[in-house]
Amino acid sequence: MPKHGKKYMEVAEKIDRRRLHSPLEAMRTVKQSATARFDETVEVHFRLGIDTRQAEQQIRGSVSLPHGTGKDVRVAVFAEGDKAREAEAAGADIVGSDDLVAKIEGGFFDFDAAVATPDMMGKVGKLGKALGPRGLMPNPKLGTVTMNVGQIITELKAGRVEYRADKFGIAHVPVGRVSFDEKLLVENYAALLDEIIRAKPSAAKGKYMKSVTAASTMGPGVKIDPSIVRNLTEE
Repeated sequence: MPKHGKKYMEVAEKIDRRRLHSPLEAMRTVKQSATARFDETVEVHFRLGIDTRQAEQQIRGSVSLPHGTGKDVRVAVFAEGDKAREAEAAGADIVGSDDLVAKIEGGFFDFDAAVATPDMMGKVGKLGKALGPRGLMPNPKLGTVTMNVGQIITELKAGRVEYRADKFGIAHVPVGRVSFDEKLLVENYAALLDEIIRAKPSAAKGKYMKSVTAASTMGPGVKIDPSIVRNLTEE
């Protein structure tokens, strides 16, 4: 177990780890518990009752947060012709075809999301070993392999986030930054919660939402009551 600093221990001692908080109370506590000198990211961790060894119980998708993540998202687009021009007009940070493939093969990864038109996937496919482990591979299920490049770029820039359960059945998803108003954090959480519930695999048995915890980058976890799924901005 990593050793935590004095400030972390001081704020952690004030949090009752057994208590389930309302979403609003949890976000307020997360903000108050953030001690770093930078604007920490606020993440929510969903522990789900799924068996990710079973293909039909794996969950992965994306959702647009109403207030974004507070992060400047850099988007790379694999496209040619009119679609390349559409991507540039929508604000893509880098657009290319064979040249972009070569650049990535040479070690360029200065972007947060990648989009490709379907006709480009033959070229992009050979980048799987480089982009896949970094979570940057364009994927039709996530809407990042599409002819609607302008729309997906706009959504990614505005705060579209991906979620995916790890091998332990836990999804770790950002919902904003410590500098956000607590109600904005809760509204982002509400959009994410609705999507996680919607994504429940039909093969999942027993309790689906086992636990929900919110935390800032350097702060302690605060448990959220997973049974609260409506009127989330109330105390």
